[in-house]
Formats: sequence, structure tokens, C-alpha cells
Amino acid sequence: MDSIVNAAEKAKEHGIDISKLPKNLNMTHDTITQNVKAMNANCKDERMKIIFDSLIGHLHDFVRETSLTTEEWMTAINFLTETGHKCTDLRQEFILLSDVLGVSILVDSVNNTKPPQATEGTVLGPFFTEDAHDVENGDSIASEGKGDYMYVEGRVLDVQGNPVPDAVIDTWETDGHGLYDTQYDKRDGPDCRGRLRSADDGSFAFRAVVPVSYPIPSDGPVGRMVSALGRHVFRPAHLHIQITAPGFETVTTSLFFEGDPYLTSDVVFGVKSSLIVKPEIIEDPTLSKSRGFKDANKPHAYVKRDFVLSTPDEASRARELLARKK
Repeated sequence: MDSIVNAAEKAKEHGIDISKLPKNLNMTHDTITQNVKAMNANCKDERMKIIFDSLIGHLHDFVRETSLTTEEWMTAINFLTETGHKCTDLRQEFILLSDVLGVSILVDSVNNTKPPQATEGTVLGPFFTEDAHDVENGDSIASEGKGDYMYVEGRVLDVQGNPVPDAVIDTWETDGHGLYDTQYDKRDGPDCRGRLRSADDGSFAFRAVVPVSYPIPSDGPVGRMVSALGRHVFRPAHLHIQITAPGFETVTTSLFFEGDPYLTSDVVFGVKSSLIVKPEIIEDPTLSKSRGFKDANKPHAYVKRDFVLSTPDEASRARELLARKK
């Protein structure tokens, strides 16, 4: 008897009065959902309570609608366990799962609505790292021999067209083999990625390589799931860019390349028409040399693109306008 009293007292120490909890006995498919929600009724974080009430409701409805079997549920649990085991400091299999299920682009769409003048965002992807080298304007983010030359320049602006100086521009991409640096077993540091800042007039420029379309990692549970669903595993060629500046909303976006065969069937649903560019091929050795390419006789792709940032107030008004239209 003392042990029962002690157990109740321990619950009270954590702010829980078990006498007020629902009587969870003889649960059935008709009663379990409301009882799980009731058990969470004392949650002090109202937003957390709302999210978990909705999650529990949808998850339980999914089980009922599909008549999910015990074996199928264990398959799902094993899949998620393997997904977690596949994650490392340089590989995020759960982000990849979110991407291929369309959740990443949905969350971005819900949270990052911007004014029509502002640059559209897209998925971050699983290959962003924090260890990119800082580079000066005009320098290269890729070591020599990583692929065909490319030169990227533009300006960072606000929605009125004014320059945004000292904006931090993080950029990363695949090499010419369709691999990110983190996918190499003997990675000895960042490559095909860099961090630079816009000049006083908002301008920026850097040398890179032409990215190519590539398959998402297929050696893990997410790749196998995509193939089992009868989908291809390819992303179109793209250059990742994330821009942050004081007083402005961060934009995480990408530039995609016109003519890529996977533009309309991106495995992670990230392509937006406004982000598609058509590189110009430059064959002038003098211009190649002035831009710092080691082999000036090799042609290079040229991409000019401005990026427009919005303030939090401007983005908030855009989200409110979208909500009123729904």
C-alpha cells in the first residue's frame, strides 16, 4: 500500500495529479485516441499540445483507414530505426526522408511566404554543413579539377531595389561527378562550398563548377523506399544558396539550370520556375583569365542572378494576405 501512495506522491512532485487522469482500461479502436489526447491534457506548452493532439488524431486515423497490420507497423519502426542509424554529422537521412515525402517543401511553403518581388525559397537538402571556408568576392568555392568552370555573380537587394551590403552568402553544390564533398570517404575538408559577403553595393561574385544532376543517396533506407515506390531518385542540377542579413528574413534557395531532364520530376519537389537560369557559355580567354580561372583557354559557364530579401514585416504581411485568400 505504501508503494502505491509513494508512486502517487512522486507523480505530484512532477506536477501531475494522477487522480484526475482518465481511466485507461480496456482500450479499443473506438476509445484509444480520445484517451491518449486526454492523457496529454496537462501539457503546459499550448502549442505542443495542439501539435500532438493533431498528430495523434491523424496517426490513429491512418492506422484505422489502412487497417495497418502489426507486421507493417514493425516494418515502419525498423525503417525509422535504420534511418536514424544512417545519420551522421555529415549525413542527415531524416532530412532526406522529409524531402522525398514532400514535407520539407510543404513546411517551407507554409512558413516562408514572401512578397512577390522577393526571391523564392526551396528545400535546404541534407548536404548543408557549417564548415564552409570564408572566401573573398571573386574567389573560388571549388578546388581545381572538380568540374567545368562556372562564374556566378549578382547583387543582394531589398524589395525596393536597394543594395543589401554585408549579407552572408552560403553556397554549396555537387562537383562534376554529381557528388557533394561529404559523400567522399576521404573528405579532408570542405570543397564545392563557400561563404562570402556582399559588397557595399550589394554585389557578389565567385568561381564554382557547373553542377550536374545526381541521384539522392541510394545506399540507405530512404533511397530504397523511393525505388520501391516506383520513383526515380534524381535531382536536377542546382546550386544551393542561403543568404542572411541583419533586418531581413533568411532565404534558403537554389538556382536550377535550363534544359536539365529532371526539372519537372525532382525527387524532392524543390524546383520553382522563378529559380531556373540559363547559363551563358564564355569562350573568351581574356575574360576567363580576368575572372581568375587557372586554365583561361577552357570555356566557362556564366550565371548572373540577383537575390531579393524581404524584411520580417514584409514577409508577415505576405503570409497574412495568403491566409485571407484561403
